[in-house]
Amino acid sequence: MNHRFISSCFTSTAFILALAFLIVLFPTVSFGQINQSEYYKISKVPTPEGVVLEVGDFEFMADGRLAVSSRRGDIYMFHKPLQPDASKITSTLYMDGLHEVLGLAERDGSLYATQRGEITRLQDQTGDGLADVCETISDGWGINGDYHEYAFGSEFDSNGDIWVTLCLTGSFTSQNKYRGWCLRVSPDGTVTPTCSGVRSPGGIGFNAAGDVFYTDNQGPWNGTCGLKWLRPGSFQGNPQGNSWYKETDAIGARPQDPQSGSRIMAEAKKLPELEPTAILFPYKKMGQSAAGIVCDQSNGKFGPFKEQLFVCDQTFSWVMRVDLEKVNGHYQGACFPFTEGFGSGNLAIEQASNGMMFVGGTNRGWGSRGKSPFALERLEWTGKTPFEVLSMNAKPDGFELQFTKPVDRETANKIESYSMPTYTYIYQESYGSPEVDHVECNITSASVSEDGLTVRLTVDQLHEGHVHELHLDGVRSADGNPLWHPVGYYTLNYIPESKVALED
Repeated sequence: MNHRFISSCFTSTAFILALAFLIVLFPTVSFGQINQSEYYKISKVPTPEGVVLEVGDFEFMADGRLAVSSRRGDIYMFHKPLQPDASKITSTLYMDGLHEVLGLAERDGSLYATQRGEITRLQDQTGDGLADVCETISDGWGINGDYHEYAFGSEFDSNGDIWVTLCLTGSFTSQNKYRGWCLRVSPDGTVTPTCSGVRSPGGIGFNAAGDVFYTDNQGPWNGTCGLKWLRPGSFQGNPQGNSWYKETDAIGARPQDPQSGSRIMAEAKKLPELEPTAILFPYKKMGQSAAGIVCDQSNGKFGPFKEQLFVCDQTFSWVMRVDLEKVNGHYQGACFPFTEGFGSGNLAIEQASNGMMFVGGTNRGWGSRGKSPFALERLEWTGKTPFEVLSMNAKPDGFELQFTKPVDRETANKIESYSMPTYTYIYQESYGSPEVDHVECNITSASVSEDGLTVRLTVDQLHEGHVHELHLDGVRSADGNPLWHPVGYYTLNYIPESKVALED
């Protein structure tokens, strides 16, 4: 999140310059020309009258209420959030006076709120709907009031821990304890430093296997925004917070600082602690402020994307889709466009057991395509399956694509239906990076499975550490329709070894 805004234009020249700036900031990129409401419907959820509810996080309570926190420090309970008519959802205040709540977790009727400076347990012991007990569980990190010193908290993991990612001071330096780290906080408040190298997180969440991921934003040591695996003991790439290794031996000695101007996979080969970014979101192609994360565990109630991740982008006010796999013990995979047109900058996302997703956010501080200062919306599958690339998996000599519907064999067998430019980013202490090291991969063959749901692409060369940007403009479904989103971006950190090579 690195944008600034023109507050006023006093001359026609200034107005033209401002307009040009906004076009660059919010380019007219669209996720597709097919009407998305055929597949997914966005409904507004009423927010309390007169309240600026800049959504920070969601959590479903055991009794079915939906807790919604705000950057302004409020928590509201939304009643009957899954009723068919979203406009009839009501809400009541649960707690106010907190400090930018960007994490909620429920356990045994208590609500745990991750604030900037602590994790707080809230309880309603009188049953009147208002929290009347407010107890500090842990305040094991530093804070000085800097605007960027966010703290994003997860739900409980399988051990009962909450994971907290801490933004750097000003998103550039680490002036307070554990800024630029991920911590685990146990139910008794014990803090365990877990990962270093965080820069500017935008969200945190679990995949179906229970592994923890967070989004980090473009800036120093981040050429573009990304989804990163919080592998315990790992270094996530930004060394600004590494001075705090002196405070703990929980994850070993301080790693060597990476070499600025290198490439992340080159440094990963030298630094075993460095965990490469699992998914790179190409800047301004797949948003520019990656945020909240949720895993679809609705067992098909949200469409065909079972156990895939959905990731918000705050600036572009949309939701992206991520398909992960493990290669050589590390996560990598593809990101795809999904839904757009939300009312404000999407910061938080949650899914109900019936598949409904709740999306909310704010445009304060960075602005967003969604023009409202805040929004709370519900996203539902209509029951109609779009024609999409369901998954994209790396092979030693190319990629295997799974589709949500059978493809038209003629178009899918043509290599002219595809193109695949590749590029990477400079791994450097300077802010961000352009796309560099461009190479065009030539697709040499495309073969369709008997059922029409799989296409195997072979290419003349794969490039470790590159984004492989696959375009499928020529592919049609068996009933003649184009793809809803004919593009995907695979982050190829590791090229799988062939079984023949392994046997040899």
